Amino acid sequence: MKVLHIPYGSPMIELCKALRMKGIEATSCHFYDNKFKFKPDLCLNLNRKNSQEAKAVLDRFLQEAIQHYDIFHFHFGETFYPDKRDLEILKKAGKKMVVHHHGSDIRLQSIAQKNNPYVRVKPEWTEEKINHNVELLSRYIDHAIVQDPELHEYIVNTYKNTHIIPHTIDVTRFTPKYPTGRPIPLIIHAPTNRDLKGTNFILQAVRELKRIGYKFRFQLIENKTYEQTRGLLSKADIVIDQLRIGASGFISTEAMAFGKPVICFIRDDLLSKYPPELPIVNAKPTNVTDVLKKLLDNPQTWSDIGKQGRSYVEAYHHAPVVADQYIHIYKQL
Repeated sequence: MKVLHIPYGSPMIELCKALRMKGIEATSCHFYDNKFKFKPDLCLNLNRKNSQEAKAVLDRFLQEAIQHYDIFHFHFGETFYPDKRDLEILKKAGKKMVVHHHGSDIRLQSIAQKNNPYVRVKPEWTEEKINHNVELLSRYIDHAIVQDPELHEYIVNTYKNTHIIPHTIDVTRFTPKYPTGRPIPLIIHAPTNRDLKGTNFILQAVRELKRIGYKFRFQLIENKTYEQTRGLLSKADIVIDQLRIGASGFISTEAMAFGKPVICFIRDDLLSKYPPELPIVNAKPTNVTDVLKKLLDNPQTWSDIGKQGRSYVEAYHHAPVVADQYIHIYKQL
């Protein structure tokens, strides 16, 4: 079984490594290099070429991939070409395909706001664009994957088969450093998009708690490489993920792997769809100040919460565990 993952994203890199450990020939390929310095198995660096050269490279790579791979695993709702004309080419070549949606490429404001008054979407991903994209994808692809129940509600009625598989990390690459309750703790927030993550609410909470006398350091991580972000997460005492989306993200998982207490907004109506031992400290824009204050008031709980998070990630996100779920889907294609 030979699987190609395209066109970009950090989750596919760890997943491909895990699949190879299971005997699957899996390749992670990015079409463009990126500021986070992710290291896929292959990068076409199309952004370094003019449009004509980029088209020629992509056309050639598609033909080579058809000769080599059995399964094409597309991420973020994208394929080789924006107009998705490659899907018909792959279908006629007898290739199997699966699509993997990760967030803004599938999140519909009209659906999300029914259960979440805080949600924001990326303006470039209009509902018209999302619906058109999914219509094209689902015409050729029967199986779609998302990472959590919040995203599942946007695809459950559009693809023939939908799957929820937690995102993948190699837990062995994260040495836990459980918080000790030091006098001046470090709180970290690492938004990829401030508006989507509710960063302003977090900054307001930080200002208010410092105003009333709480002693802590706060660091906003932006424009860092992936390895730099990892290094900072490992030094944190508390990590705050997001307050608008309603589901935990990749930062939550990596922070828990490092043994850190994590504050994140999980929608009330989705809590029952997570494993019962989910140790995330739940907060929303309206109560994040109180939630963070309570956590700061109880440093003796940090280590236990961190240990629960590490156990949770080992049970549900560790690469070998997650890889088996993908292999099960591949066998159904």
